[in-house]
Amino acid sequence: MPVAHPAHPAQPIRLYRSPLSGHAHRVELFLSLLDLPFEMIDVDLRAGEQKKPEFLTKNPFGQVPVIEDGAVTLADSNAILVYLASKYGDAAWLPRDPLGAAGVQRFLSLAAGEIFRGPASARMAALFGVPLDREAARATALQLFAVLEPHLAGQDYLSGGHPTIADVAAYSYIAHAPEGGIALDAYPQMRSWLRRIEALPGFVAMRANQPLAA
Repeated sequence: MPVAHPAHPAQPIRLYRSPLSGHAHRVELFLSLLDLPFEMIDVDLRAGEQKKPEFLTKNPFGQVPVIEDGAVTLADSNAILVYLASKYGDAAWLPRDPLGAAGVQRFLSLAAGEIFRGPASARMAALFGVPLDREAARATALQLFAVLEPHLAGQDYLSGGHPTIADVAAYSYIAHAPEGGIALDAYPQMRSWLRRIEALPGFVAMRANQPLAA
């Protein structure tokens, strides 16, 4: 199992986030798993704070999360996971060997692809009324879960026998898929994997929410 690297930041890392964002939760979760000092600054997405000039200097795309680590300002949740793992984690979180690194990258791409278009988009439509095709999102999620369920029958974590940032990137939106109307009852292997992540020292949960519509 990965353990925290002895390196620590000289001052707490600042995490700009929304408590409802699964992308931001990925970063919060990994900071906590690494036992790094950090402070969270909430960005009010409903009020459009992420589009104000002072925030756009941190991320011109106007999205959370963003971290500030000393002189480093970095956006994009998966990029942040790679940065934190490389700087503060041991090699188990992000393997340095070609095959191990590729295995993790496969699931980072899945997090930005099918996980976003599937359970994340279904949740965005249900919780926030974002005008997305919920049926298409549901279909994408079910196709994804049909692949992940047998994959996890053969191993405890997504990319090998121990947790990596692949698991951190995938966890939040899969765990909260029911908020988008996608039940996990039919996926015992996935639910066991979620419980394994939740049992890791330093795990922090993302706030649960009720959909606006059934």
